[in-house]
Amino acid sequence: MKSETLEALREAVRGPVIGPEDSGYDDARKVYNGMIDKRPGAVVRCSDVADVMSAVRTVREQGLELAVRGGGHSGPGLGIVDGGVTVDLAPMRWVRVDPGARTAQVGGGGLQADLDHATHAFGLAVPSGTVSTTGLGGLTLGGGHGYLTRKYGLTLDSLLAADVVLADGSFVTVDEKNHPELFWALRGGGGNFGVVTSFTYRLHPVSTVGVGITVWPAERTREVLGWYREFLPRQREDLYGFFAVLNVPPRPPFPDEIHGRKMCGVVWCWTGEPDRLSEALAAVQEPGKPAFHFAAPMPYPELQSMFDELLPPGLQWYWRGHFFDRIPDAALDAHLTYAEGLPDGLSTMHLYPVDGAAHRVGSGDTAWSYRDALWSGVFAGIDPDPANAQTIKEWSVAYWEALRPYSMGGGYVNFIGEGEGEDRVRATYRENYDRLARIKREYDPDNVFHTNQNVRPADVA
Repeated sequence: MKSETLEALREAVRGPVIGPEDSGYDDARKVYNGMIDKRPGAVVRCSDVADVMSAVRTVREQGLELAVRGGGHSGPGLGIVDGGVTVDLAPMRWVRVDPGARTAQVGGGGLQADLDHATHAFGLAVPSGTVSTTGLGGLTLGGGHGYLTRKYGLTLDSLLAADVVLADGSFVTVDEKNHPELFWALRGGGGNFGVVTSFTYRLHPVSTVGVGITVWPAERTREVLGWYREFLPRQREDLYGFFAVLNVPPRPPFPDEIHGRKMCGVVWCWTGEPDRLSEALAAVQEPGKPAFHFAAPMPYPELQSMFDELLPPGLQWYWRGHFFDRIPDAALDAHLTYAEGLPDGLSTMHLYPVDGAAHRVGSGDTAWSYRDALWSGVFAGIDPDPANAQTIKEWSVAYWEALRPYSMGGGYVNFIGEGEGEDRVRATYRENYDRLARIKREYDPDNVFHTNQNVRPADVA
């Protein structure tokens, strides 16, 4: 990037503009996934909405590549771009709660932990993910599912309004009445339509929840998953549990004797009556005695941050995803094979339930089209050592390929991995893709926002 361009950016914004020659550049370009090593021409740390507007205008005038980073958790590192400009929203980490109206407004750089902390004081919460360092921006725009999904829906289902800087640098507030088509697209359409500088959410009553962790030896995967697929969908929406295959980490609450062992299991969340947690989880004995079972009440933010220390920034990550509406017997065999073949490290597979309240929204009501899915699966190779990057990638892709015949044809947009291509994006949006493309043509006809799982502007008729 030319020095004049850097100066133009610095003159346009109040926040720091960090170039390759500046101290702190290597820290500024880091993202959560240590496998990503991109070198932007500049990282613009936006202090406010005016900075975002000025940065977008300047980037467009200079004909540069643009990426937008919220929490930086994008698996393929879409918040950073080689040679271009990253609009970094990290300084915009603020939360404003209105407990009377049960709403919260969050800055574009806000993390799950920020929102959980602010809302928990009032006994309220928003459905979000399962790692508290995740950025709310990417999570919400892609959909967002986690412990409260069966009870209260996807993260995007709680979105009431958003402030957005558009491709021409202008600013709009969108909701059901103002720019309704854009509001529809933001709820699942990813970062295709602008820079969201704040989100306003509906809050739900959540305070202390029941938490459970149950694991069985990996060789029991077929029986346990066969039980789980039948058990969970029949339960009250107060009970959530995601199924996983994992290497047991050497830390509490797991006992020493199972540390490092390959296991399958379920992480549970109970939002029902506190004194009925044991009753809700009594059935965990049905597929056979667990190797370990833990259950206890816990403040919701503590559950949300349970895996943070296990998954710090900088690990090697490669992931892909599928949606499933069934888990047939043949799929059980595939899960067993890859559970027993887990590579070393933190690699895992999760099946996240996306039924319950998420099913009470129509497939055309938001951009998220898979309202008929029962599970969102992610196949994640994770390891601290860069030397193992290829091994964990190959395991993830092979596992994903083995389950493809039993999938619904698409996957959660935030779980689309590097190099999956436009066809995968189209399959993820199904019948909603063409509508997204028309909205893209209206709000970003030049595809300025294309460093994402891109929806191309529709051709002019």
